[in-house]
Amino acid sequence: MSSPSQAARHAPLKGIALMIVAIGLFSLMDTIAKYLSRSYPMAGIVWARYAANLLLLCALLAARGELRLMRTRRPGIQVLRGALLASATILYFTSLTVLPMAEAAAIGFVLPLFVAVLAVPMLGERLDAARLIAIFIGLGGALLVARPGTAIFTAYAALPVLMALANALYQILTRKIAGVEPALTSLFYGALVGAVAFSFALPFAWVTPSGWWHWTLIAVIGTLATAGHFILIRAYDYAPATLLAPLVYTQLIWVMGLGYFIFGDFPDAWALIGMGVIVASGLLLASRQRLAMRS
Repeated sequence: MSSPSQAARHAPLKGIALMIVAIGLFSLMDTIAKYLSRSYPMAGIVWARYAANLLLLCALLAARGELRLMRTRRPGIQVLRGALLASATILYFTSLTVLPMAEAAAIGFVLPLFVAVLAVPMLGERLDAARLIAIFIGLGGALLVARPGTAIFTAYAALPVLMALANALYQILTRKIAGVEPALTSLFYGALVGAVAFSFALPFAWVTPSGWWHWTLIAVIGTLATAGHFILIRAYDYAPATLLAPLVYTQLIWVMGLGYFIFGDFPDAWALIGMGVIVASGLLLASRQRLAMRS
């Protein structure tokens, strides 16, 4: 039987493992969305993602006798969070209809840069010189991946940037209600708002799946979203955010592998350099955050 000190020592490793698994599930969800976008309108796919997510959450809350968690003390913030998350999803999924997965993911990694900037006016955090330098380095890396002015650059390359901005605002609002609302309540409202919002697009965006395989994939998208978020929450139970934050960049490994084996896409040299620059800037931001929390 493990001693308490041994359990504590291994807890961060569990958090790291869970974080990597969660990111892998999200990457697989993105892969399925890209695959289905060849046959179905993206708005219908996004609705299915949130509707399945909502049904699973409702079933889980009912099974655990925790339907009270459907009530919120911050309805305005929860609805706004849900709208931002839904916007981020449709923007990113739409970019995947044209962009290779690794490039879209890399451009979207400007997210921590937006969070660092927005945390100043919205959360009262400080932005020191090192963080500011990291932000500009990261934006430079995103430009290397997208390369404006070349044939590679299209309007779709701007969508992951807009996704990152919406997601950054979503994360800032999530921080504001952390400790005020249970995590399951926030998950529920994210799914509810997304499902309701995209229901209005169904008359124009829904195409009935052509066979059992596509029906299965549509159901799997919602399952992956639900499982990924739950595993992500569990990861933070075992390890601090400052340790887990840099692991988000393991998504590049997942999407490069999935993109290559399923779609035959692999980043060129310039894109790989840009990805490295973005990751370096994000790691610098994470290290500065860790130092700030210790001081």
